[in-house]
Amino acid sequence: MVVDTSFFRSETSQKLRAEGAAKALLVVIESRGLILSEELRALITDGQSLDRLDEWTRRAATATTAEEIFAQDPEDN
Repeated sequence: MVVDTSFFRSETSQKLRAEGAAKALLVVIESRGLILSEELRALITDGQSLDRLDEWTRRAATATTAEEIFAQDPEDN
C-alpha cells in the first residue's frame, strides 16, 4: 500500500507548523513574564518563517526584555 505523504510538504502543512511555533514562542514569552506589545504579538502571529520563529524562541529563553528577542540579526542588514 502506498501512502500519499504530499500533505506533509504542502503549504497548509507549513502554515500549521508555523502556527504551532508561534504559539510555542508566545508561551515562552508569557511564562518568562516578558511584556509583549500588540505590535510584537502581531509580528509573531503574522506568518513568519519557521526559521525566524525558531530563532526568536531561542532568544526568548534568555532575553530580559521582549525587544531583545526581536533585535535585528546582523545578516538582515
